[in-house]
Amino acid sequence: MAETKRRALGEDAIYFDHRGTCRDALKHRHCPGRWLGVVSLGFDADGRRVRRKVYGRTKTDAKDKLKQLHEELDEGIRASAAYTVQQACDDWLRDGLDGRSAKTIRDAADALKPILTSIGHKPLRELIASDVRSALLRSAAARSTRTVEISRNCLVRAIRHAEANDRVRRNVAALVNPPRGQVGRPSRAMSLEQATALLKASEKFRLHAYVVVSLTTGIRTEEARALRWDHVLLEGNPSADSPVPACAAVWRSVRAHGDVKTEKSRRTLALPKLAVDALKIRRERQAEDHMIAGPLWQEHGLVFASAVGTPLDASHVRRSLVAICRAAKIDAGWAPRDLRHTFVSIMSAHGEVPVEEIARLTGHSDTRTTETVYRHELRPVIRTGAEVMDRLLSDL
Repeated sequence: MAETKRRALGEDAIYFDHRGTCRDALKHRHCPGRWLGVVSLGFDADGRRVRRKVYGRTKTDAKDKLKQLHEELDEGIRASAAYTVQQACDDWLRDGLDGRSAKTIRDAADALKPILTSIGHKPLRELIASDVRSALLRSAAARSTRTVEISRNCLVRAIRHAEANDRVRRNVAALVNPPRGQVGRPSRAMSLEQATALLKASEKFRLHAYVVVSLTTGIRTEEARALRWDHVLLEGNPSADSPVPACAAVWRSVRAHGDVKTEKSRRTLALPKLAVDALKIRRERQAEDHMIAGPLWQEHGLVFASAVGTPLDASHVRRSLVAICRAAKIDAGWAPRDLRHTFVSIMSAHGEVPVEEIARLTGHSDTRTTETVYRHELRPVIRTGAEVMDRLLSDL
């Protein structure tokens, strides 16, 4: 009988872990157990042995997992079979979004929910690209392409956070391209007739000046809600060396950092007479609100504020706009951002303003954003060739 070679100190152990009655003690066929691989990592501070274990349905499977475990240990990876994708995402939401607002963190958590229902329970070390692709495809069956892209990006960032903390060897989510989802709600632009009806109907509402300023200047809703009276010059400065018209300095937003979206979003816009008149009425009504509120008034210096001076929430603006749309007898499904799109549409269709100037007015960093996001509203004025040919060939 051949002598069984004893395992040397520090070598791995591979053995069959019985979980019931074994009917084949030699080859363990039809046995409900599994193969177990063990790596000894020495002793902890209390003198207890530290072991890492892997499991496999076959002995070969257990050997392969032991090899992978050694590679991870050599690279300093502390991957654990108990560390799931859900835990990795939770860690990222808790520790990986420093400086972000509570709303940003909530949005990221909501974006991850659809795919975590499919793969959240899987150990992160065992996650493969096909798992991520399948989860994204299931999400895409009921959600827009943009939502699927955001979900995938959040998962990539969550696994990258785990990767940086030596929880996983590679980021498999980064290898997957997000699939195309459902068609989302496109931004829309009102016709000139609809915009006129909205302006007239809004005169009876507190948000009249908000609607006027948004439609006639194209500022973002996040910029309008943060606009301050000390940034608005209603009378202008005609006596200056370079006369200044009535204008509004768009320098703030309701974002967590208080700044506008991009560097070029910080701009000063001339106000049309319609907006100036509406803002003057708004200032008078706000003074009345201050008197009525008395000690309940909270001064924030905001142009568009509640009846007690507090900042407006996005939901307040949405609800008020729905009521104004119904009063104007137009579709009530318009969103505040559509006022900005309407401004672009009117400027392009009726004012014949080049896209470069529209990009400056809307605060875009370049015309590419304007042409991509507002492509349905833009009607580029490319008439030079026709005008020249008409002039040259007018005698024909």
